[in-house]
Amino acid sequence: MKVLLLNGSPRREGNTHIALAEVAKGLAEFEIETIPVWIGNDAVRGCIACDKCKTLGKCVFTDDLYEKIREYIDQADGYVIGSPVYYAGPNGSLCALLDRVFRSCSKQMEFKPAASVAVCRRGGASTTFDRINKYFTINNMPIVSSLYWNSVHGMDKGEATQDAEGLQTMRVLGRNMGWLLKSIHQSNIAKPPAEIKIKTNMIK
Repeated sequence: MKVLLLNGSPRREGNTHIALAEVAKGLAEFEIETIPVWIGNDAVRGCIACDKCKTLGKCVFTDDLYEKIREYIDQADGYVIGSPVYYAGPNGSLCALLDRVFRSCSKQMEFKPAASVAVCRRGGASTTFDRINKYFTINNMPIVSSLYWNSVHGMDKGEATQDAEGLQTMRVLGRNMGWLLKSIHQSNIAKPPAEIKIKTNMIK
């Protein structure tokens, strides 16, 4: 089994990387492989609500980052998405990517466990954590928890290593995801039956 670790920071090996590496340690205890992916620091195209993905089965824009994530989504059994805090929210480039990915690849991710990780200097971690979780909760994805909200503190590169409680939260998160993945794969219980989606517009 494999878990995609998506690093949404423009700093390749900064504090978000440290947090996700700690999650990987917990997953390794359950013999779960990880697929670490860094989104980079180039501009990321956002969703333009063209809805072409409904007919194409993929986003109309075929940049390398999107194509790579799409490939790993199919390979992965679970997902952990990490981001630094920008004005009490996730990195905008990460959100631009996730808007496209979740719009066009939702079926591939449905019912796969997921978790968000927020890294901050001082505040804004809870709202960042909440924002990323909303991608999962709209898509029938079980959210994996830990013994605290999934946040790590640190501003300058490497400072996250000093947050003992935050790193423990990451390790436990990895173990909990490993346990849940093993439990799901050892179970013969079928997924819940799908219903035809009801959409109610507020404007008549």
